[in-house]
Amino acid sequence: MNVLFAAAEMAPFAKAGGLADVVGSLPKALRSMGVDARVVMPLHGFIERGRHNIAYAFHFQFGRRRGLADVYVHQAQRDGVPVYFLESYPFFGQGWQLYTDTEWDRQRFIAFSEFTLALAWQLAQRQGWKLDALHVHDWHTALGSFLVAHSRFDPFWQPVGTVLTIHNMGYQGDWSGGALFDAGIPARTQPELVFHGKSDNLLAIAIAYSDMITTVSPRYAEEIQYPRFGEGLEALVRWRAYGGDLMGILNGLDMERNDPATDPALPYPFSAQDLAPRPLNKTALQAQLGLPQRADVPLIGAVTRLTAQKGFDLAIPALHRLLADEDVQVIVLGSGEGYLEDGLRTLEYTYGSRMRAVIGYDAVLSQRIYAASDLFLMPSRYEPCGTSQMIAMRYGALPVVRETGGLADTVQNYDNGDAETGTGFVFLWETPEAVLGTLRWALETYRSRPQAFRRMQLRAMQTDFSWHKSAAEYVRVYERALKRHRSG
Repeated sequence: MNVLFAAAEMAPFAKAGGLADVVGSLPKALRSMGVDARVVMPLHGFIERGRHNIAYAFHFQFGRRRGLADVYVHQAQRDGVPVYFLESYPFFGQGWQLYTDTEWDRQRFIAFSEFTLALAWQLAQRQGWKLDALHVHDWHTALGSFLVAHSRFDPFWQPVGTVLTIHNMGYQGDWSGGALFDAGIPARTQPELVFHGKSDNLLAIAIAYSDMITTVSPRYAEEIQYPRFGEGLEALVRWRAYGGDLMGILNGLDMERNDPATDPALPYPFSAQDLAPRPLNKTALQAQLGLPQRADVPLIGAVTRLTAQKGFDLAIPALHRLLADEDVQVIVLGSGEGYLEDGLRTLEYTYGSRMRAVIGYDAVLSQRIYAASDLFLMPSRYEPCGTSQMIAMRYGALPVVRETGGLADTVQNYDNGDAETGTGFVFLWETPEAVLGTLRWALETYRSRPQAFRRMQLRAMQTDFSWHKSAAEYVRVYERALKRHRSG
């Protein structure tokens, strides 16, 4: 089976969130199961071509409403996965931002979806690689599902199935009618789509026209069927779910790349079989960031985007109280909304000997935070899947999370006893008091029940988050998509 992933980002070439991690690791797992999975993404201007051995492959022209577009195809290999990069002025190939303003991004990604289908045809003609399934991700490439459906009477496209994966319902590419008209995209006339007034919403278009739909965790597949998380598309999602076309598949983790025993970012490698070196990572990180070097003090870490979705408007007041009352250290790495960055800076100014706020992103520092922290804070209001809690567990940091989406699917709550069950600490209410209370509970467990804490730590580190099971589920999704598509 030949599957083409179409996505706006892919690790390590370009990354803004979990989408890049999925596209960077799932195709590798699929190829180990005999699926010829390949990826197409834009050639963003900031991508380092030399560093990633990206080479020019070929060029073609594509007719659009406003004239011919020259599309230059570049190619690289990532873990044995062929990756195609599309460059076309003025859409892609320049600029230093992954995403720009909304209006321009609508136009760019509509064009990219058109170019993706053209690339698939070019690969068939030039290399004999015939597509079986197109796998689109989020609103950026969602139009591809409609374009395949619209071309269903073309012998080339008639047998091709489509799969949409929703990574985050909060971003939809809505109000795209003008850009779609300008690009000459035909009318979207699917009755449910028209009834709900969503024919100009790119994500909704893919929900209506894709053969199968997946989300990145089973819990999130349930949540988006209701208004709290459906973001206005819950009725469309329920319609597809009732037809058996929606599946929640938990994201996996690249266990080889995220291995504390071999991670080159760590000054002191360790494993579940040999935890003795782990505390040395804490004191090394404390020294690096200018905190008192104390192996005995509990360390709370976070690596996050600073947005309301991630719940840090709840966490900052809780951390104020915690730092005022407890002997604890906190390290937060992230960037985002200004008022949250300022709130963390205020915490550091107030509690400088026990708090560090590193505004920005540093890949090496993030791995060191996972390896050094005793607790890892993720108070998300909603979290489609999340990979940070899985990496934290893999590295021995017990997550403190809100019960939502993929966090609920991956973190098992502590039983408040001898740790017969549990890989972290879970709360439900979206309040600072809930965050504070759960952090106090986790710290009390760390101090007064060290054996229970260690049992959870070892259980968390040994949890299998590999892609093997999830990749097998995706194979079944592709098979169902092809069956559904070909049966009409």
